[in-house]
Amino acid sequence: MFGGGNKRVETMPRAATSVEGMVGPRMSVNGDLSFSGALHVDGSIKGQVNGEGSDSLLVVTERGSIEGTVRAPHIEMSGTMVGDIISTERLKLGASAKVRGNVYYKVLEMEGGCQINGQLVCGEEAQKQLPKPGSEGQGS
Repeated sequence: MFGGGNKRVETMPRAATSVEGMVGPRMSVNGDLSFSGALHVDGSIKGQVNGEGSDSLLVVTERGSIEGTVRAPHIEMSGTMVGDIISTERLKLGASAKVRGNVYYKVLEMEGGCQINGQLVCGEEAQKQLPKPGSEGQGS
């Protein structure tokens, strides 16, 4: 009666839904990390995180934390982030997300309760302001 069809809305590309890397809840990574496909973070990372490829997906859960710049096409952030987030496609901030840094995005989805202490920069303007990969200063 009310639309009848079982329509499913997908927010992330299918190619990135299988997890190819994981930082577990008792793991800590110190240093830069590059990945392709999907990376799931329950632990902590201190360093730059770079998703390579147009279907890369970074998922940071409520227990996950990152200190450093994050760059990936698709990002789902529910944990703690200290540093800039650079999403070239779609960024989803969950209700428990706490971000201290600038957020560059093309498409942004925010749940009530998430916290951002920094600038939000959208679309083409974000692309113009972005530093090149590897040229970020240590002052994040």
